[in-house]
Amino acid sequence: MDFEAVNKKRTRKKNLRCSPMSLSFSASLPSDAHAIFADTVCAVKYSDDPFEDLRASIVEMIREVGVRDWKEMEELVYCYVVLNSSEIHGFIEVAFMSLCSCF
Repeated sequence: MDFEAVNKKRTRKKNLRCSPMSLSFSASLPSDAHAIFADTVCAVKYSDDPFEDLRASIVEMIREVGVRDWKEMEELVYCYVVLNSSEIHGFIEVAFMSLCSCF
């Protein structure tokens, strides 16, 4: 095999790995998450506006799960932080702080 053929094969493999059809994501709650969140489903999402998307997700979780007090809200913050990369933590903080007057 010549250089061009090898390079073409590498490029094809790289493109296949980066293809949306070949990507697989999974997320699960931390094992020490409390029962209130036990039946929730974690979703992976790409976002152009992480603050708005996280805020909407948090509001949805508060309503659907029925977060009733500050302890449950802290547990929800913990789940978001554990499930997301450190680059997103600032957006999580601001999104939660924008909602904290509700509690």
